[in-house]
Amino acid sequence: MLRLFSKIIKTGVVSESIPVVQDDELEALGIELKNQISKKFSGSIAIRQVDAGSCNGCELEIHALNNPYYAIERFGIHFVASPRHADVLLVTGVVSRHMQTALLRVYEATPNPKWVIAAGDCATCGGEFGVSYASCGAVANVIPVDLKIAGCPPTPLALVQGLLALC
Repeated sequence: MLRLFSKIIKTGVVSESIPVVQDDELEALGIELKNQISKKFSGSIAIRQVDAGSCNGCELEIHALNNPYYAIERFGIHFVASPRHADVLLVTGVVSRHMQTALLRVYEATPNPKWVIAAGDCATCGGEFGVSYASCGAVANVIPVDLKIAGCPPTPLALVQGLLALC
């Protein structure tokens, strides 16, 4: 054990420092979004993300919103685990027949007023899957949609721009 501690002390810190990245466009959008949220929602907005049958490409971009680079919570936006606490439903993926009932239940459980965002090409228009025996197609075929964010997958910046357009 002493030999291990000795090696650690001799080696020292070998990791690199975190580079400081300044994204002026993101910062400007975020400040504008925070101002809109403060006016209309008393400081914060809660989003419930629903995967209705996607390939998880959109989810990876949505998860990126919470990483240190984007840090979307600093603008008053946070994700919640229950639709009962949500202001916005962020739905990704083509709605599979197996998820149709679950999506309707989540929509009904979300308190009014509520907004629905369809994120990604599959959610906005059905993508390459469309309507079939296994798919209901776009989210708008199952529940009313207030905003569509195109892209396969949409970038985190496009998602922030979409939230700003919604507010």
